[in-house]
Amino acid sequence: MMKTLTNRIAFLTAAVLLCATAQAQTPPATWQEHWFEHNQVVNRVYYDNDVAVYYDNNVSASVTWPFQYMGDVWRYTKSVYGNYGTENRLYAIFHTGRYSGGHPSTYFDAGHDYRNVTDCGPGPWTSGAGNDLDLTTHEVSHIVEGASKGIKGSPHRPLWGDSKWAEIFNYDVYVGLGRTNDVTRWYNLMINTSDNFPRANTYWFRDWFYPIYANHGGTALLNNYFVLLAQSFPKNGNTYSRDMNWGEFVHFWSGAANANLKAQATLAFGWPAEWETQFVQAQHQFPFPYNTVNYGNDITNLGGSVSAQYSDSPAAEGIANLIDNNHNTKYLTFHNAAWVQYQATGNFVVDHYSVTSANDAAERDPLSWTLQGSTNGTTWTNLDSRSGEDFPYRYQKRVFTFTNSTSYRYYRLTFNNNSGSLLQLAELEFFEKGTAAATASKTAPGVVSGVYPNPSADKVIVRFEGTHAMLTIADAQGNTVVPAKAVASGEAVNLSHLKEGLYFIHLDVDGVKKTERLLKK
Repeated sequence: MMKTLTNRIAFLTAAVLLCATAQAQTPPATWQEHWFEHNQVVNRVYYDNDVAVYYDNNVSASVTWPFQYMGDVWRYTKSVYGNYGTENRLYAIFHTGRYSGGHPSTYFDAGHDYRNVTDCGPGPWTSGAGNDLDLTTHEVSHIVEGASKGIKGSPHRPLWGDSKWAEIFNYDVYVGLGRTNDVTRWYNLMINTSDNFPRANTYWFRDWFYPIYANHGGTALLNNYFVLLAQSFPKNGNTYSRDMNWGEFVHFWSGAANANLKAQATLAFGWPAEWETQFVQAQHQFPFPYNTVNYGNDITNLGGSVSAQYSDSPAAEGIANLIDNNHNTKYLTFHNAAWVQYQATGNFVVDHYSVTSANDAAERDPLSWTLQGSTNGTTWTNLDSRSGEDFPYRYQKRVFTFTNSTSYRYYRLTFNNNSGSLLQLAELEFFEKGTAAATASKTAPGVVSGVYPNPSADKVIVRFEGTHAMLTIADAQGNTVVPAKAVASGEAVNLSHLKEGLYFIHLDVDGVKKTERLLKK
């Protein structure tokens, strides 16, 4: 009897706790605003596990696009940057006929009841397009910049102000959600937008964010920046303790890109002597490495001609775009399999080449191809074959290396696209053998050919060509977390004891040193 009563009490207690948990996870039906000049009671009109949408009494009931769109934006944001608080839900508030613009809040802030909030007016929000999307997405960008990786604060805010980070954030969200019309619309808006900071006629999107995004990893670059910041920038508990200076800003973005971005920063912002001092100091204070890769001499820069199997390209998307050194142009054919051919100005020994994806429609990217060389344009020799290749980002340049010691004047790539009916790419480059100071080789002896999986949860496998390698792993601050050890190609290295974050795998393969970046998840 006592056992039965005890079981019933336990069951009822569990039921009460379950009910309380369910209620706690259900957004309130109404919410009394109590911040700034906002003092309305707003009503919940929609919610799911990721978003809760609230309207004031003046928002038309016919406005329903935020239900799906704000959820999509928030789900994408979490997939890129991680979670935001325990509840991890976005509260999107809409007003009509009052307030101007919007404001955000995060789960760190008592002023908005510790919720991730976007609060936007003046509406009327009836279009569900253009500025309706831009403004609401912009506010989400502020949550990311001020509360990512469990750290509160925006040490970069004094440098990029209210809207500069949002310019690349919005672009990436539209790309990530496959909203191709909004990608083009936003790009065209931002590419011509200038500001007066840090100097007059600064084009943040055109000269800074878009080039580093397009050339250094796209979405992964943006996330890497916040990973490095959370790992390395000074904090007091879970709050950033100070603002960044310009040298630190460029250094942290260089770390995220794994490339020294000083030249790009100079083009975009100028480079006062004070920044150089700050930059050098940042490199010493936060000693995470980044590499400058020189792929060598691109023989297409010497001239020559390019031709295609088919002559069906739109007028602005012809074959000549492949060697114009402009990834904003592209070549398109209405066939899913086709060859393109480059005739050089002379005979060259080529042992690596690059393919750059175009601006849109990832289903048009090449998946498989064969590279051939010829001395006369008639008799061809197979040099390299690839299959199942992937271009996760738009404007992504990938370099492929192969073994070759024969000089050819003609190089032909025969592409197959197995996922779509069209084929497109932005750029082709062919690099002369022996001209690269540090190439991303996959086969050269003594050079790392890859680490995988990357990101990794509990182990990583390093492959290389060579007989002997010493491996060391360091964190973003330069602290050794895996001491030097001998490894064989294909050997698994245990990472289960490491925290989430960015690490650097240092290898010495038969005297050749190489550093690979690794994201531990």
